[in-house]
Amino acid sequence: MSGTNTKMHADEVDIDEALVERLVAAQFPQWARLPVRKVRSAGTDNAMYRLGADKTVRLPRIADAEGQVGKEQRWLPHLAPHLPLHVPVPLGQGVPGEGFPFAWSVYRWLDGANLFDEPLTELHTAAVELGRFVAALRRIDTAGAPRSFRGGPVGTADAEVRAAIRDLGADGTLDARDATAAWEAAVRVPQWEGAPVWLHGDLLPGNLLGHRGRLSAVIDFGCVGVGDPACDVMAAWTLLAADTREAFREAAGVDDATWARGRGWALRFGLTAEHYYRVTNPVLAAVAHRASAEAIADHHGHRDRHRS
Repeated sequence: MSGTNTKMHADEVDIDEALVERLVAAQFPQWARLPVRKVRSAGTDNAMYRLGADKTVRLPRIADAEGQVGKEQRWLPHLAPHLPLHVPVPLGQGVPGEGFPFAWSVYRWLDGANLFDEPLTELHTAAVELGRFVAALRRIDTAGAPRSFRGGPVGTADAEVRAAIRDLGADGTLDARDATAAWEAAVRVPQWEGAPVWLHGDLLPGNLLGHRGRLSAVIDFGCVGVGDPACDVMAAWTLLAADTREAFREAAGVDDATWARGRGWALRFGLTAEHYYRVTNPVLAAVAHRASAEAIADHHGHRDRHRS
């Protein structure tokens, strides 16, 4: 994956191959002789290193991401048997050491390229498979499950979204009037009144793997938890286009209000991520720009269809 060496956060720690080698040797001596190689990534919370041929090491870049470690270790084995796509398999959990302040994880390596770098050739099939994945998540037992920080109302980031619209509009990146209209429509949509359900929370192209042109795996469950399923519907705009969106919706089985909130989530992600990462992470900023543009265009198309 293409990426950047620029730090994305003011409180980001230093991580390199030598550190990973020391951590593995100290805590997992059975793997100490395996080569360590950095995985280029536009991910924002964690750094990834390949360990030998069949393992990967995932280390939080910032303190706020450390809580993802225990959550993934606890819940991925619970979720995996019920899901129709491959997900990460935890092999070990590390603790702070060697000057590194956070817990960290070792996972089984999953073959495939993330969709930032290698777009799928079978996008319609992928839309159906991803919709089924979202639907399968919703059916899994939620007893004891953590709340996803993206499981609440989309409008909780109203101030942040409006600041992004103001700044991106001022530099000509978007039409602020169109973006504001789409955002205000999103926050007016009726909220989820059902029981909380499982959601991945971060279905972006960089968290999806493809193999031979087909969708093969979903990774990065740092946002996993329960809440309103609308956040996972944002994949319809972060990944898909108009010609495959309906196939995803049918497979996901969501109602009109959840679909509209999902479009709001795509807009929220797109605006705030482009605003925050446009200098430090241009790969993610480009994905974010596409997501908000698709969401705004779809909102206006939906509005016009209902007026005709």
